[in-house]
Amino acid sequence: MTGVWVFEDGMVVTSYEVLERRLRELGWERYLNDPCLLQFHQRSTVHLISVPRDFARLKLVHMYDVVVKTRNVFEVRDAAATPP
Repeated sequence: MTGVWVFEDGMVVTSYEVLERRLRELGWERYLNDPCLLQFHQRSTVHLISVPRDFARLKLVHMYDVVVKTRNVFEVRDAAATPP
């Protein structure tokens, strides 16, 4: 997947290590050990975030799942419409 994710505080997500660190800061924990998926669960909710284990296979639907479940941190913007 091309491009990067940008957090409200300017932090850029270029790998799952960065994403997982940020999710842990927000109270999300790794859930189960699936060979195909990385899953994160937040104890205070029923939400489960699932993304493919291979970062290159990350699709828009996966990013949408993360954004919807962490609205206070992530924002979706069209890179072409974002001023420099």
